[in-house]
Amino acid sequence: MLLSRRRSHLNLPTALGLGLGVGLGLGLVLTLTQAHAQATQSGPVSGLPMPRFVSLKSDRVNLREGPSKEHRTAWVFQRAGLPVEIIAEFDNWRRIRDVEGAEGWVLHSLLSGRRTAIVAPWRKTEAQILRASAAADAGAVAKLESGLVVNVRRCDKVWCRISARGYDGFIEQKLLWGVYVGEGIP
Repeated sequence: MLLSRRRSHLNLPTALGLGLGVGLGLGLVLTLTQAHAQATQSGPVSGLPMPRFVSLKSDRVNLREGPSKEHRTAWVFQRAGLPVEIIAEFDNWRRIRDVEGAEGWVLHSLLSGRRTAIVAPWRKTEAQILRASAAADAGAVAKLESGLVVNVRRCDKVWCRISARGYDGFIEQKLLWGVYVGEGIP
């Protein structure tokens, strides 16, 4: 449900509560994971894998209905570093999908290859444990709230090393939106 033409994602848990239930969120993650595993191909313009995750480079990114400045702006993202998934390419434009499943077109220059992720947006009330090492029994470094945007340092296909708000540690890869399950990031 789109309530506004502006999307800040500053209060992601509230936004997710409006339009994305727990079951739908888990289904979305599973669908995206299956789609990635089955259909990774090269983009026709960039030659890079598609689909793929990137992040927003700017605090203000217009999401358009089509791949040109003549198309209407559907809404404006207002948070640099937010992860999005590129699902199509046309000239200097990239069709992206956000964590809520909304899609639209942005200029490629407004996207960054820096990897970020959102912590378990489908688990609104559960904090996730950031661990000291890549093991389920490793000591806790911090509790991460659902919807927190984190920097992804690397992933070994099961665990990811992330950092956020001055903390650094490991979290299970399946608890992140912005990294495909089973994806390795050096």
